[in-house]
Amino acid sequence: MAAVDSTLKALLQPVVEALGCELWGLQLEAGGKRKLLRIYIDREEGIGVEDCERVSRQSGAVLDVEDAISGEYVLEVSSPGMDRPLYELAQYERYIGEDVSLRLRFPYDGRRNFKGRLVGVDGDEIILVVADTEYLFPVEGIDKANVVPRF
Repeated sequence: MAAVDSTLKALLQPVVEALGCELWGLQLEAGGKRKLLRIYIDREEGIGVEDCERVSRQSGAVLDVEDAISGEYVLEVSSPGMDRPLYELAQYERYIGEDVSLRLRFPYDGRRNFKGRLVGVDGDEIILVVADTEYLFPVEGIDKANVVPRF
């Protein structure tokens, strides 16, 4: 689905930016009869319901005209929230010094889940410190990553 995501991103990013928001990420999930397209948007001032409505209306129109998703789908637009997912290296760079949780595509040292302090980005790898042990994980090997909110 990576190719579909890049096509959707290329289609939707100009729409989201024209409405004064940043396209934070996309998730396309197939399940049952319908697909679910989740669009995460952000901006410095924060995201309100009105922003989500505008982006949903415009994105839905573009998706329908371009017939970008075959079959029925549900469109959700929201803020990435406090436990925001991380998709791209630039997003990891913005959260250096924060705790993140990762799920890897394949096990490393017998495990797929890691939680620790993001201390840097080196090329296409992130540097994560977990209990005084430093790990380098290639971004393409990460299935899911989220910022761990501070309370």
